[in-house]
Amino acid sequence: MSLPADYFDELFADSDDPWAFRTRWYEQRKRDLTLAALPRQRYERVFEPGCANGELSLRLAERCDQLLCMDMSTRAVELARARLREYPRAQVVEGCLPQDWPEGQFDLIVISEWAYYLEPALFIQVIERLAACLTPDGAVLACHWLHPIDGCPMQGAEAHALLTQYLPLTRTLRHEETDFLLEMWSNHTAGIDLSEQVRR
Repeated sequence: MSLPADYFDELFADSDDPWAFRTRWYEQRKRDLTLAALPRQRYERVFEPGCANGELSLRLAERCDQLLCMDMSTRAVELARARLREYPRAQVVEGCLPQDWPEGQFDLIVISEWAYYLEPALFIQVIERLAACLTPDGAVLACHWLHPIDGCPMQGAEAHALLTQYLPLTRTLRHEETDFLLEMWSNHTAGIDLSEQVRR
């Protein structure tokens, strides 16, 4: 079965940063690579489910006009809201996919280090809804740990294999290291928009 909200509430009860997002070099470097992988300098509306305490959310807020974050842990939502308090167009809500799917469309959806907490069948339901809520030039970015994780219904490589199989988009990026896999799928495959670049 998928891991329940109580599992994550217990983690955040012991620490405001249970995965050491702020202090581990792995996490800091992965965030930098994730942001560098985005081909657009700025996005209109971004959705980040599984936002945890908002470390990646803060960086995403700097790159978009509107940001919607979601987490199933009440404490994580409180922490993320505090982290994003300087960004009035960033919203953090409590919820869990696929049942609490938000309204509207997004030009970027970020799935970072949480898909393996879901049963494969539930994650397939998430995938099937991703493309439907993307704008015509929207994209899905996913990044997951590749080493075995005890107690999780899936592993990172399996989650990405399901995305490749069920997401009806073109994969535009694949970056694999020993520790993690970073991929992007998009409706828009033309690459970086050079019109956004400064003319010299």
